[in-house]
Amino acid sequence: MATSTYDALGAYLAASAIGDAIPLPFVTQVLDTINFPPRYRWIFAPIKAAAAIGLFSARWFPGLARLTTAMLTVYFVLAVGFHARARDLSVATVGAAANAAIFAALTARRNR
Repeated sequence: MATSTYDALGAYLAASAIGDAIPLPFVTQVLDTINFPPRYRWIFAPIKAAAAIGLFSARWFPGLARLTTAMLTVYFVLAVGFHARARDLSVATVGAAANAAIFAALTARRNR
């Protein structure tokens, strides 16, 4: 996979980490919808920042990038589970499912 794909996904997760750190109103709304406790919300920004670093490392450390995509698959599958448990069928749920599929595909893809 071209490192530009990993770079683009790394930039996406870095921006998402910033949105979680602020937090942006729509982030708060989504977390309120799924009843995620406010006292634990701080964890999302460092998780996504670390994931962005792992994705940006693909050029130099492809194994780390693959581990990162595997862990992001788990992260987004759990996110879909939280949305399902809250009976939330919003665009946020679709986004989490799409992210899970993208990162699962990157994890499963053979390096050439």
